[in-house]
Amino acid sequence: MKKIISLCIIFLAMGQVFAQDKKSKIQKMNTAEHYTFIVSDKVTRQKVRFKNRYGIILTGDLYLPKYHSKELLPAIAISGPFGAVKEQSSGLYANQMAERGFITLAFDPSYTGESGGEPRNVASPDINTEDFSAAVDFLGIQRNIDRNKVGIIGICGFGGFALNAAAIDKRVKAVAVTSMYDMSRVMSKGYYDAMTPEQRNKTLEQLGEQRWKDAEEGVFHAGSLLNAEKLKGDEPQFVKDYYDYYRTSRGFHERSLNSTGAWNATNAVSFMNIPLLTYIKEIAPRPLLIIAGEKAHSRYFSEDAFKMAAEPKELVIIPNAVHVDLYDKTNLIPFDKLEAFFKDNLK
Repeated sequence: MKKIISLCIIFLAMGQVFAQDKKSKIQKMNTAEHYTFIVSDKVTRQKVRFKNRYGIILTGDLYLPKYHSKELLPAIAISGPFGAVKEQSSGLYANQMAERGFITLAFDPSYTGESGGEPRNVASPDINTEDFSAAVDFLGIQRNIDRNKVGIIGICGFGGFALNAAAIDKRVKAVAVTSMYDMSRVMSKGYYDAMTPEQRNKTLEQLGEQRWKDAEEGVFHAGSLLNAEKLKGDEPQFVKDYYDYYRTSRGFHERSLNSTGAWNATNAVSFMNIPLLTYIKEIAPRPLLIIAGEKAHSRYFSEDAFKMAAEPKELVIIPNAVHVDLYDKTNLIPFDKLEAFFKDNLK
């Protein structure tokens, strides 16, 4: 445990842990593009673009059930993990939920993937929360969607953003998160809240010095590579798990920062003093579903969020599952539970 905590604090210090127009363009997806899963033959997929409140153009994939009645359908916006793209986990979730009768939108967050925003490879607790609300904007103006039946799913780091978005955006009728990370907590306090005041102060000093360097050279320097091309063998198990997903054919995607790149070296700045879950109780009385792996290193984020939230809420622990198992292992991800949750609460 001490090795994990020490390693994670080092990662933090190095910067590794890192409206709407009805004429929005909808184009057919180029089937030659790389996805980490196979689209269902019961589903169609279309590329869409829409703006968030900051004027950033977001790109997503809209998944629609092929066979459904002409009545307006419920919809779900999905994003995550932190540093991933829509061709990975969020798309897989969207594909699965569209099979179950929902119109789903998997989207790339601002500054990453195919979405717009400059500089590239930066995240923000505010803007990434807004990205979810922009997705709700988009879904709510589609002619085949019931805007009173819109929910969201956040995966990994976007679980925290989804909870924040649901708290502030009352149009979200139900929210579910899987393998949740609270990115503001882990960046500001380290894993298991182990960062000391002295370590936090040193991190802030380093971030300030990096800003001077960026300003002097007129570029936003990259932080450390998120997942190494090769492992040494002595890494904590969760680092090996990330590698197994992002650096192998299982989940690799060329546009994913977690597969090929790094966040900007100053990425942690805005997360250091803007707690994401301050108003989690205000999700109530709308329902909340939290799903985590029994053996996930991140499990404590989910359990603590569950304690902070008000009813109605439910915590589901998946036996023997680790954090990344809930990215793509369809035999472990409780899609039947997600289907029942949203069908019960988007009505």
